[in-house]
Amino acid sequence: MHIAILTFEGFNELDSLIALGILNRVRKPGWRVSIASPADNVRSMNGVVMEAQVSLQDACDADAVLVGSGIRTREVVADATLMSQLRFDPTRQLLGAQCSGTLILAKLGLLHDVPACTDLTTRPWVEEAGVAVLNQPFVARGNVATAGGCLSSQYMAAWFIARLAGIEAASSAIHYVAPVGEKETYVTRAMENIAPFL
Repeated sequence: MHIAILTFEGFNELDSLIALGILNRVRKPGWRVSIASPADNVRSMNGVVMEAQVSLQDACDADAVLVGSGIRTREVVADATLMSQLRFDPTRQLLGAQCSGTLILAKLGLLHDVPACTDLTTRPWVEEAGVAVLNQPFVARGNVATAGGCLSSQYMAAWFIARLAGIEAASSAIHYVAPVGEKETYVTRAMENIAPFL
């Protein structure tokens, strides 16, 4: 099971790395989570340089793809060459987008007639792309999910895990990363947000 997290220049560390950390709490044979980028290295919005683990082609072949966000997402969707490399298929892949990553799925035509979640900054651009935006942190329809707000990445990761490894694995992963003294509260909140979409 390969989950690729698309991470572009100017990426938001919280969106890519919180999901990476939670998704890697699953300990199953063959379970693999990778950062996929168009270049060998990408720099975050705060100057953190990260090395790509897999290519965009590897992401297109993955079982699940999470499209991260960043301050250069509008440049990504304006780059026809780059966008042409992103070939995803919700009939065979789980697809998720975090914050401005929702704009990428919208521009790829993967949110047709599907309401979505995104961050407040990206909302007008997603709406301009013809997608209705909900005022909530997470939504999914079929194999496509979107989340809005950096810390909703925990819901996205939990949804991926629940769909690919089961609800117990998702609860366990959230429990592991939740603050001490608040673990049950965090698990309950996460599961309440994703349960309607499982």
